Amino acid sequence: MTSLPPPREARVAVLVDCDNVSPDVLEHALRMAAQFGRVVMRRGYGNRETLVQRWQEALVKFAFTPCLQFQYAAGKNTADIALALDTLEAHFDDRADTFCLVTSDSDFAYLCRKLRERGATVCIVGEPKTPEALRHASDRFFEWTPASEAPTPSVDPVRKAGSPRQEAPKPLPKRRPRMVIDAVSLLAASTPDGRVSLSPLGNYLKHTDPAFSTKTYGHSGLLDMVKTYDLLDTRMDANGHWTVALAAPSPEPVV
Repeated sequence: MTSLPPPREARVAVLVDCDNVSPDVLEHALRMAAQFGRVVMRRGYGNRETLVQRWQEALVKFAFTPCLQFQYAAGKNTADIALALDTLEAHFDDRADTFCLVTSDSDFAYLCRKLRERGATVCIVGEPKTPEALRHASDRFFEWTPASEAPTPSVDPVRKAGSPRQEAPKPLPKRRPRMVIDAVSLLAASTPDGRVSLSPLGNYLKHTDPAFSTKTYGHSGLLDMVKTYDLLDTRMDANGHWTVALAAPSPEPVV
């Protein structure tokens, strides 16, 4: 009896719009892309000024192939067209099945939609300025904030011996978005016992909002989040898996 070959690991292509983002994003983008599978393609697209003056060190450090595109006319971004064509070519040639585009340019929204229509997985790594159209055109959106825009905690110039240490940053307040209750209501309605496991619930939330993250709402994870809802009933089943359902309404008081 011959054993079946192991399933093929997903192949990820990381394509960077160097004219649109900072080189500082590269390490973060690679960490985000690695969770989808093996990164087999690394390319950075831009004009001569961008690649040589701003991106050369980062591209060399992280073994990216620079894709230089000269501008044939002022105001025409030939690098964007090259990135889009190479992405489609890699998908058609079956060199990659997952694409991580590093950009905040909404012009790539149509490219993302076409890739997903043909069965590819698409994630976007972009800055807070990324338009909603591009965020929702992807399977997952990962927001990255440039260091120049990140808030810096105030630090005393000199802390004398015996003086109290600087206070740690306060955690984000825990919030409970309505979308979680709506998701549980929808998914649990199609199960025999009216309960849904956390894994499909989390997948649904990310499919609904590619930028969804429990940390945004001040929670360490999805289980921590759903436990804070009065309208949800969270339990562990016999196999040690957590499930969630709509909580039963409180009985009306007997008069």
